[in-house]
Amino acid sequence: MYRYGVPPAEAAMMALGRIREVYGIRELALNESDRTVRVEYDATRLTEPTVHGLLRRSGLDIVERVSLIPPQPQPESAPQPAAS
Repeated sequence: MYRYGVPPAEAAMMALGRIREVYGIRELALNESDRTVRVEYDATRLTEPTVHGLLRRSGLDIVERVSLIPPQPQPESAPQPAAS
């Protein structure tokens, strides 16, 4: 998933539509309210830098990569036994 800055213009939207035709791209979903684009791809055919490059070349203003895995809480440490 990537966050974009400027909403895509018509030409960028058309280019994004053509990305779906790239062998290995399974799904592409834009969320206009969050300004994100989620790309599902076959990792045996494409790499993340390749997908990122496809999005940039389409004219989409990519700002950052967003992790789909939420931050994990740190485990609480066990209380130390009292010294005797």
